[in-house]
Amino acid sequence: MKYLITLFVLAQLAIYARYTEAQVTNWDSSPMNYQNSPMNYENSSMNYQNSPMNYQNSPMNYNSTNGIYDNNGNRKGYEVQAPSGVTNYFDNNGNRIGYSPAQGRK
Repeated sequence: MKYLITLFVLAQLAIYARYTEAQVTNWDSSPMNYQNSPMNYENSSMNYQNSPMNYQNSPMNYNSTNGIYDNNGNRKGYEVQAPSGVTNYFDNNGNRIGYSPAQGRK
């Protein structure tokens, strides 16, 4: 019985290792990198630059140049570039829904 349990655990570890190998991420693009993290104040909607309360990000600002729209022309959110170069994507309520890592910066 111990042999079967050991064999089962080893098989599970082999499967896990096989799938995690393909998911290796460059550190510069990783969400674990503090530069990209939502815990970084530069990437938070608590920062006024990223806040939906900032008129530049508001759906009420019809002259806004940072809006994100769907194929039907409905505004879904906005984007803001942090000083570190990370581009943050927020929905209209200020929830961070994604990011693009800084390009060419170290």
